Amino acid sequence: MTDIVIIGGGPAGLTAAVYACRAGKSVLVLEKAGFGGQITYSHKIENFPSAQSISGTELADKMVEQAISQGAQVELEEAQKIEQNSNGTFTVVTDFGKYDCKAVIIATGAKHRTLGVEGEEDLIGAGISFCAVCDGAFYAGQEVAVIGGGNSALVEAALLAETCKKVTIIQNLPYLTGEKKVADALTARDNVEVIYSTVVEKFIGDGELEAVVLRNTDTNEISEIKPQGVFVAIGLAPDNKAFEDMTALDKTGYVIATEACTTDTPGIFVAGDCRTKQIRQITTATADGAVAALSACSFIDTTK
Repeated sequence: MTDIVIIGGGPAGLTAAVYACRAGKSVLVLEKAGFGGQITYSHKIENFPSAQSISGTELADKMVEQAISQGAQVELEEAQKIEQNSNGTFTVVTDFGKYDCKAVIIATGAKHRTLGVEGEEDLIGAGISFCAVCDGAFYAGQEVAVIGGGNSALVEAALLAETCKKVTIIQNLPYLTGEKKVADALTARDNVEVIYSTVVEKFIGDGELEAVVLRNTDTNEISEIKPQGVFVAIGLAPDNKAFEDMTALDKTGYVIATEACTTDTPGIFVAGDCRTKQIRQITTATADGAVAALSACSFIDTTK
């Protein structure tokens, strides 16, 4: 019987593992794809305390090494469901087996939605980004494009417009869908251009982004732009559906949680981008990991 099973090996899950291990608990971290989560797509991170500049892959490696050094067990397995046993413990069922535990921390993160077009996957982190807060500073004084017209895209574009020479917004509809007041203020700026009724056909680049091929949905006319960076801002997709029978999700699929990272099921906790919250950054994920771990430890200690 493991004390805590953590589902997800990103910054939140790995931080939770460190804190839980240091509190004397046995910990198993389950990760279905690759440890580190979304940070592994970042070639350079400059907003994580103590690391002036570090690649996402290197930071992820350090986090995994630290968790293991503290005593955490890690496995590359996909958690498929959580079952609650009659004695109050839990069983996490994976594609390889079952793990009994006293508490569960869900830290599955949230993936940025992608366009699914040619060249996109190869150029993520090499000209294609998803977070202006994280990567916008790298493009100061340069030209960038933002894909999307909702609130998240407008916020990204507004932030980029503060430092970039030009921001081109590519919207697939004939209007912006974000808040009108924000849209009006943004489009009034001299360095912002909006291209409506247009979709991305493909990205061009060999190791680095070189050009973006666009298609007008009304005329099918093909055009090309050459920004130094592209920010895809078409929303996030949490990966919590497998656990919806054990904990409440909001209408967009995020686990509903308190600031103590508790859910509506005692013994199940949540940390990081997969929970309801306003800010999703590496630092907020690691903070959640610490809070969730300490909450889980307290739960175990008080239910002995």
